[in-house]
Amino acid sequence: MLTLALDIGGTTIAAGLVDPVGALVHSAIVATPNSPRAEDIWTPVAKLITDAMTVADGAVRAVGIASAGPIDVPSGTVSPINITCWRGFPLRDRVAAVVPDVPVRLAGDGLCMVLAEHCHGAGRGARFLLGIVVSTGVGGGLVLDGSGYPGRTGNAGHVGHVVVDPDGQPCSCGGRGCVETLAAGPALVRWARANGWRGSPDAGAKHLADAASAGDPVARQAFGRGAKALAAMIASVAAVCDLDRVVIGGGVANAGQLLFDPLRAALAEHAGLDYLTGLRVVPAELGADAGLIGAAILAGL
Repeated sequence: MLTLALDIGGTTIAAGLVDPVGALVHSAIVATPNSPRAEDIWTPVAKLITDAMTVADGAVRAVGIASAGPIDVPSGTVSPINITCWRGFPLRDRVAAVVPDVPVRLAGDGLCMVLAEHCHGAGRGARFLLGIVVSTGVGGGLVLDGSGYPGRTGNAGHVGHVVVDPDGQPCSCGGRGCVETLAAGPALVRWARANGWRGSPDAGAKHLADAASAGDPVARQAFGRGAKALAAMIASVAAVCDLDRVVIGGGVANAGQLLFDPLRAALAEHAGLDYLTGLRVVPAELGADAGLIGAAILAGL
C-alpha cells in the first residue's frame, strides 16, 4: 500500500506517492498560481490528487498534507502567509472529499520536513531536533524526545517569526524584526541591493550566492548578516528546547559554507550555556523531497 503526500507552498504545489519504507515512487509538481481566488489555488491541488490516485490504482491507505502556515490542525484549516487568498481555507476537508474513506492528516511543512530528516536524513539519531527551511521564507519544525511536536494548533517550531531585532523591519506576519526579515532569500537580496550590490533586476538568492562565491564583498556580507540572525534564533530555540541538533535545508542553505561558516561562528558566540556546547548544525539531506516524505510519515503516525 502507498501513502499519498501533498506539499503545498507559496511557490510550488507537489504531490507524491510514498511506499512503506519511505521511498518516493511517484511525484508531480506545479507552480502555485498567483491568483486572488481561493479556488484557483485549489484546482491544481485537486488535479494532482486525482492524477496520483490514478497512478496508485486504488492502493492508497492514507493521505498526509504538508502546508505552509500558519495552520490550524484542530479545524483542518490553513492560512499561509504566502498564499494570501487562503485564509481559514478548509484544506483537510477538501482533500478528504476527493479521497473518501481514506484518513487524511494535516501538518505544517516545517514539521513534515523535520520528520523526514529525522527518519531518513541528516537528523537520524537525534532526539531533540530542530529542522529549518531557509528559502523565500524561514520555516521550521521540532522533534522533541524522539517524536514530532506539533504544539497546540500545529504551529510549534514556526521559527521564522522568532524576533531577533525588536527594532527591525516589519514582517509579513504583522510583527517586526523576525528572523525571516533578515535571513530569507528575498531579504538577503534586498539588503545587498540597498548596500550597493548590482545584480540583475530578476536576481535571487542563488545569484547572490554566486556573486559571494566569486568574492563580491557586499554579497558575502549579506550572507553573513543572515547567518547571524539565524544563529541568534537557533541559540534561543536551543536554550528553550534543549536541542542536540539542527538541520537546515531550503534554497538559501544550498549556498553551503557561505551560510554555514558564519552561522556556526555566530552560534558559538550566542550559545554559551554548557548544555548547548555540543549542539550540531548540519545541512539537510533530502532536499525538495523532504516535505512529501515527511507528510507520508505524518499520515502513518
